[in-house]
Amino acid sequence: MTLIDSQDRAQITNVCCIGAGYVGGPTCAVISAKCPEISVTVVDNDTQKITAWNSDELPVYEPGLEELVKRQRHKNLTFSTDIRSAIHSAQMIIIAVGTPPMPAAADGTDESRGLPTDLRAIEQCAQMIAQTALESKIVVGKSTVPCGTSSKIQQILDKYARPGVRFNLLTNPEFLSEGTAIQDLLLPDRVIIGCSPLDVDSQWAQNQLKQIYLHWVPEHKILTMDRWSSELTKLTSNAMLAQRISSINSVSAICEATGADITKVAAGCGMDTRLGPRFLRASLGFGGSCFHKDVASLVWLCRELGLPEVAEYWHQVLVINDLQTKRFGYRIIDTLAGDRGSSIQGRRVACLGFAYKEGTGDTRNTPAADVCRLLVKHGAHISIYDPKVPRYHILEKLNMDDTDCSDSDTVLICDDPYSAIAGSEAVVVLTAWSEFRHLDWKRVRKLMSSQAYIFDGQVLLDHSDLCRLGFRVVSVGKKQNGLHVTM
Repeated sequence: MTLIDSQDRAQITNVCCIGAGYVGGPTCAVISAKCPEISVTVVDNDTQKITAWNSDELPVYEPGLEELVKRQRHKNLTFSTDIRSAIHSAQMIIIAVGTPPMPAAADGTDESRGLPTDLRAIEQCAQMIAQTALESKIVVGKSTVPCGTSSKIQQILDKYARPGVRFNLLTNPEFLSEGTAIQDLLLPDRVIIGCSPLDVDSQWAQNQLKQIYLHWVPEHKILTMDRWSSELTKLTSNAMLAQRISSINSVSAICEATGADITKVAAGCGMDTRLGPRFLRASLGFGGSCFHKDVASLVWLCRELGLPEVAEYWHQVLVINDLQTKRFGYRIIDTLAGDRGSSIQGRRVACLGFAYKEGTGDTRNTPAADVCRLLVKHGAHISIYDPKVPRYHILEKLNMDDTDCSDSDTVLICDDPYSAIAGSEAVVVLTAWSEFRHLDWKRVRKLMSSQAYIFDGQVLLDHSDLCRLGFRVVSVGKKQNGLHVTM
């Protein structure tokens, strides 16, 4: 009996998502809102996380998410730790568990070869589904995985399936940007669904998922393809975005050396319709969970396929990204040390922002942590403010890499930017939160010591106004000329 016969082409009315993180929670909140006839259950073995999803303080911050979840929880959206019951009830099971990169070797040898992805969670998830389900299911892989992973997952599903039970595996990669995830889900550039194109049941399953998206996504934006192509599309999209960031950051180094202005260069390039303006803002470099992992995965794939030159091409995207963060950190140290002897020992520096980007509380791979650790390593005393990152997340990040930042005299976590700035001789902008642009900078100047340096790591502030107020401004992508940036 085929899956089509056994389910008689029944409309999907019950969906389960395994994984209550940055992808699973927002995705299912939108599905429940747009498909009121579908019961949506998000499950996870993390009791604390599920408790948070059922509370007034969600474990994930995204603009618009809290209101959506609170509204849908009383209708057709449920959060639970009962994974097996959810698998039994669901016709379609979405897998949205974490797939982090494997740890790098201590000697750094894995860096140039890229890093394979840790697939243990998704493999265990597939095995649990197969061993639990009593009838055929559609399984949707939403976790970001290396190319070819879907074939391995299908093998696991088939191996552990009960007699007469069949699983049709689809790939449906997410293209969410933290800080705009809800808008990305509501108004996606495209939706990609991969299946086994020569399998009629797989094509039917693909259409079932497509019908869900058609509740709010125009049909021309839903692309169907084979699973390998869908997996490679996801990796390549993120790799090319990361490449674009590293490209403009590499040019920012040229600007700092020559006196060119990175904001003007980026504006001039962005007006070319072949390029466009997005992802052309110089910064400390990219962070988050996706770009690092996906570029490293692409490097690893190229090595495995015997394409070392292609692998090295993509590896340089990571090299430039790391270099950008280090350059900025040492620029702070060299400027402060050069202003007063040769050390920043005991100097108070205010760090504004800690999330890897504005609009999110995520600190995974945040360049801010690297800069803060470097400052502390060289003896600075830092005070940190971020509007969305909890204190324990900041301290957790700063205690990495054998750097002890728990000493309250070394690191202060503040509840507002002015408290962080008070008594400092330098302010470092590490995250492009809009509130930093609108600070009362006259008040800030009075709170600071006579030195009053501003290090703008996000090219966020109005440097002309700051210079007029008496600040000494150092910015990414702009040459430092005496005490002020070249304007």
